[in-house]
Amino acid sequence: MKKNQIITAEITDITNEGNGVCRFDGMAVFVPETALGDTAEIKIVKVLKNYAFGIVNKIIIPSPDRIVSDCPLFPKCGGCSFRHISYESELKIKEKFIFDSFTRLGKLNPQFLPITGCDSSDRYRNKAQYPVSQINGEPICGFFAKRSHRIIPGSDCRLLPEVFSHIAQTVTEYMKTNHILPYNETEGSGLIRHIYIRQAPAAGEIMVCLIVKRSCADKLHELCTVLSKKFPEIKTIVMNVNPDNTNVILGKKTINLLGNGKITDILCGNNISIAPEAFYQINSPQAERLYRKAEEFCQLKGNETLIDLYCGAGTIGLSMASKIKKLIGVEIIPQAVENAKENAVRSSIHNAEFICADAGQAAAKLALKGIKPDIVILDPPRKGCDSSAIDAVSKMSPDKIIMISCNPATAARDCALFEQKGYVTRKVQPFDLFPRTVHVETVCLLSKLHADQHIEIELQMDELDLTATESKATYEEIKDYVLEHTGIESQQFIYRTGKRKMRNY
Repeated sequence: MKKNQIITAEITDITNEGNGVCRFDGMAVFVPETALGDTAEIKIVKVLKNYAFGIVNKIIIPSPDRIVSDCPLFPKCGGCSFRHISYESELKIKEKFIFDSFTRLGKLNPQFLPITGCDSSDRYRNKAQYPVSQINGEPICGFFAKRSHRIIPGSDCRLLPEVFSHIAQTVTEYMKTNHILPYNETEGSGLIRHIYIRQAPAAGEIMVCLIVKRSCADKLHELCTVLSKKFPEIKTIVMNVNPDNTNVILGKKTINLLGNGKITDILCGNNISIAPEAFYQINSPQAERLYRKAEEFCQLKGNETLIDLYCGAGTIGLSMASKIKKLIGVEIIPQAVENAKENAVRSSIHNAEFICADAGQAAAKLALKGIKPDIVILDPPRKGCDSSAIDAVSKMSPDKIIMISCNPATAARDCALFEQKGYVTRKVQPFDLFPRTVHVETVCLLSKLHADQHIEIELQMDELDLTATESKATYEEIKDYVLEHTGIESQQFIYRTGKRKMRNY
């Protein structure tokens, strides 16, 4: 295979980055903006040792999943990956992401529950971060192209509330009229870097955060007046100062220009205060469904001690606080911890404690204090849990671990590490919090194997009348075998085949 070669092939798979996969001359070719079942004429643009990349010249036979995109920014903008296929087919692809991650990467065999889709695949995001630049000497805002810092001009994203676009346009118009230069990351010149907007959907409140290279409150006071008059739902405007030459959006210093620097939402019946720095799920209705499933997995009886690691503004733990004895939240970002404490007070929750610390270090300290939680909830960033957190949680020996993750690969890896420490991944429930993107959220239930409550027997496969495969028996077949040979009504099994270890329940 050579660069610029033209091939014709059928797309037979989709990667977790949203690229179609076809095979030609024994090599895998990755092709963006294709759908499962497309037959396409493809131009090869890059050839490596074992695989290649291509782009579509034309679709010869379109997939039944293919639809016409309704967004003028797609696919130039790097936000969406699935706007060219139906939402139903997108959900199937995401279920496969989850299944492949846990079975292939994690070598796990949990019960996979059906994905919970979103009521609407448009206008669901409650947060936007518009990078600012200029074209022909005029300030513009937009979105980064995929894998680049090249800005695609345009403020109306189909994933964002329409009011966000109007606010962003008002800011860039004000910059033009008042000769305020956008930041130039190549030269390090200019002033305004990003327009950052957050919304509290249930309450309707909006926050505008202007991220600047240096403090310039005097240049922004009139803009605050313009915005507050034009958009009465704006309750606070802040200026965040980031002088560093970095890809990190927020700086360390935030100054209130209008209001108290926070907005308040209602989530799972609790009042949630949101600061610019605080983590808050970007799809609130779906987040509520996810939290309810996490609570269902916990099977709360009212006397539990629950530790919520990577707790952010405390929303997950606080959603269950009224149904447990004690809540301990852990978060490394100081502003988020203050938010969590404030949220507990606002919601009249008195059994919650929040600690500002690294998740692993905090879990280790709690273990040394002899605090034994019944349940630990983990909601780590995309990179997954630190090894120190996994070690410390395992030493605390909770009966249940609830893993909430936005990255199926790291979730599967972390669940596999917990299995090495005596936990079984029992259930996995996908939630689509990010329609039209490649991202998908997962809730996992892990339970502890108690050494004094299980036995190991040698399973003679030739004694079983196998109905599943030649190498793996079904749950009922093993259950009947164990009952016949031991008299024990087994609830949980460990499969061991050679060096490979596989668990089921």
